[in-house]
Amino acid sequence: MSNHLAITLALGLLVTAAPLVCADRAVEPGPKQSFEVTSTQRLPFALGGTIRLNDSYGYLAVEGWDEPEVEITLIKSTDRFYWPSQKEQEQQRFEKIRVVAERRSDKELVISTVPPPPKRALLVPRPLLPSPRHGVTVDYRIHVPRNSRLEVHHDYGYVWVSDVTGDLDLRSHTGDMTVLLPDPGPYTIDAKTGLGSVSSDFVGNGRFYLAANHFSYSGAAPSRRIYLRMGRGSIAIKNGPPSGPVPKE
Repeated sequence: MSNHLAITLALGLLVTAAPLVCADRAVEPGPKQSFEVTSTQRLPFALGGTIRLNDSYGYLAVEGWDEPEVEITLIKSTDRFYWPSQKEQEQQRFEKIRVVAERRSDKELVISTVPPPPKRALLVPRPLLPSPRHGVTVDYRIHVPRNSRLEVHHDYGYVWVSDVTGDLDLRSHTGDMTVLLPDPGPYTIDAKTGLGSVSSDFVGNGRFYLAANHFSYSGAAPSRRIYLRMGRGSIAIKNGPPSGPVPKE
């Protein structure tokens, strides 16, 4: 009888506590939401220099402009939705993902995304699907001098590059890539995917290897070198005036 009484009391406590939990959430000032923070910095940079972006992830848009400087706008947002009362706690995640701009010379700028060190030092293979970085997604919106040489090593997400007239070396593991090449050319293009399609406004040579695609185009010499690589995802190469990046979904 004592065991039966104990179980009955425990069930009674659970039933009594349930309305309290619901009542606690009922006083939230609004629905669950994703939190974000925005920052912008500008760095003077010589025309015609080299800009390298390392370990970026999420949404990356790079556009050329006529200013002798680089503008970096970052929008960090949480991957999940939280109650308004959790805002201060969850925004601490943003401090764990740092984006550092380092001028190595007047002609070289390196922009690196630096996550915190792992808690345990284990050698594990790269996952087949992208893993969240402390629940934070980064939206990069970067303006660079138009004639810069651009090198990008992107992890996963969407890459958009527009109105940059220097050489391009763009590589991404997973996602989609759109490159808008402004007139005039000429260009030498080498674009390849491991699993995905390549589409181009230029008429060149396309080759297919099971799920992989390789596109090449050779313009008149001298030409600008466009080297594009995507592991899993598509590449779109467009020619014409800049139209601005595709809105993030």
